[in-house]
Amino acid sequence: MANNSSNGDYQTTTKPPPTPSPLRFSKFFQPNLRILVTGGAGFIGSHLVDKLMENEKNEVIVADNYFTGSKDNLRKWIGHPRFELIRHDVTETLLVEVDQIYHLACPASPIFYKYNPVKTIKTNVIGTLNMLGLAKRVGARILLTSTSEVYGDPLVHPQPESYWGNVNPIGVRSCYDEGKRVAETLMFDYHRQHGIEIRIARIFNTYGPRMNIDDGRVVSNFIAQAI
Repeated sequence: MANNSSNGDYQTTTKPPPTPSPLRFSKFFQPNLRILVTGGAGFIGSHLVDKLMENEKNEVIVADNYFTGSKDNLRKWIGHPRFELIRHDVTETLLVEVDQIYHLACPASPIFYKYNPVKTIKTNVIGTLNMLGLAKRVGARILLTSTSEVYGDPLVHPQPESYWGNVNPIGVRSCYDEGKRVAETLMFDYHRQHGIEIRIARIFNTYGPRMNIDDGRVVSNFIAQAI
């Protein structure tokens, strides 16, 4: 990608990504891929864990503080030799040796993130900083699950990724909207400055099994009202 001075455009990084464990390059030892999923006890996180565990070459570590997640979502894997569950809040440092990080930790329902807005923005900012610090230390690839809320109250429909949004920085939903926007900024700054390999997925209204009926988002509201 070419350098560009315009605000919001991508820039190349001259710094190579951090080197992972030497075991990755061993000719005689083929280790399983160690994967950390933050927020893995939640609705989307638990489905991701299911998919990752289907591959017998994966070892999966889930870190969750159970603010919105539940152990019941992971009960089929508890006790499995390739699975580990840690009660942990991502706003605190976590030191583990992993190859990939899927950073999903954050309440996504308006009911939950407006209940504790300061905790929500701390999870987005401090939690993402902690996970990026871990990725830098161990040379892991990291994926951030972002949200359609980064576009705020959009004036463009549908929203292309090049659209920068129309966000209220002081509204009751800003802890989530602006928190995720800062998290995306941190991801790209770590990529450009430290060579971290990053991925960002902006998830829109997702629904399915394990979603709370009183989640507060549009699809669950429709279903609850119909019932």
